[in-house]
Amino acid sequence: MEDNKKEVDVETVSVSDADATVANQNTTPDGAGENNPNITELQTQVADLTDKYMRAVAELENTRRRAARDAESVARTAGMNTAKKFLPVMDALDAALKQTPDDAGIQSLARALESAFAQIGIVKIESVGQTLNPQFHSAISTVPADETHAPNTIFQEMQTGYMYGDIVMRPAMVVVSK
Repeated sequence: MEDNKKEVDVETVSVSDADATVANQNTTPDGAGENNPNITELQTQVADLTDKYMRAVAELENTRRRAARDAESVARTAGMNTAKKFLPVMDALDAALKQTPDDAGIQSLARALESAFAQIGIVKIESVGQTLNPQFHSAISTVPADETHAPNTIFQEMQTGYMYGDIVMRPAMVVVSK
């Protein structure tokens, strides 16, 4: 029998050669690689995934901000509720100071409580001599206006008002000239 052997030249191709061929197809000077449906589909997928990633990152950042703001609000409300319980103590000290203004013990206690209030952000609402502002003052009585007190000016403070930051804890109860 005769050997029917044919010789065939086989060219060896490596994976790196295949990558180079694909890269060359993508960067052809005539732009033929851009018309490849696989490349267009992959570019669309990359754009879609990038958009989803950016939205997820933005949502995560918004959630962090919201959680921080909520935690601050809860702490602020708790602090304000606790401070409100000390307002009658401050009122009693103010009344005691009006009765005995020279008592060093009462003065010291009032200064200590005012300092503690200031450290946590509670301040008195200034009233006497100010124009009536319904956000900060509650008029409980009126007196006739005269040369020293213009109309709508606070003549006397009956109960001190307090603010916690920018929130009115308790409006000042005042007498207004009319």
